[in-house]
Amino acid sequence: MSRSLRADAQANYNRLLEVAAQVFAREGADTSMKAIAAEAGVGIATLYRRFPTREDLIEATYRSRTDLLCDSASKLLGDLAPVDALRTWMERFVDYMLTKQGMADALPAILATRDGLRLHSREALTGAVTGLLAAGTSSGDFRADVSPSDVLMALGGITLISGHEHQRELATRLISLLLDGLVAHAGAAPPD
Repeated sequence: MSRSLRADAQANYNRLLEVAAQVFAREGADTSMKAIAAEAGVGIATLYRRFPTREDLIEATYRSRTDLLCDSASKLLGDLAPVDALRTWMERFVDYMLTKQGMADALPAILATRDGLRLHSREALTGAVTGLLAAGTSSGDFRADVSPSDVLMALGGITLISGHEHQRELATRLISLLLDGLVAHAGAAPPD
């Protein structure tokens, strides 16, 4: 958003994005705008004043979820050891992807037509993983040869598989396997 909102208007805006993320994850992007407004506790006019089209709401929800996820990486590192911070962030990534899957039908067209949205997301996610890996490498917890891109690709695969199987707990088990591969083991030779 380009201009500052009053505190109550900002609270409504944030609430709409939070509820939209939950509803899109649960019911998909075609859900009723009126239902989103009602669940957020605002009038439909308030929703349309902030998001004139469904695409505007989907874009804002996607951007907001991406930013919240990426911003959480540094906060996690402030509270947790690098391995625990990365594990928690990966779990949040899976939940983020489940929300994104709820918008799957509409999101490709939005990503293709909204300048910079795809690049913004890619750079933000890569930056978050880079920071988490760097902290773990610096502490000696993670191998030094790990690429942030590889971690994101693996996480994408985990999300795809567990989402297809409708088994959220499968994602947690696969995250543990991925983390085991990232952890530096004393005396282990680096892979070829």
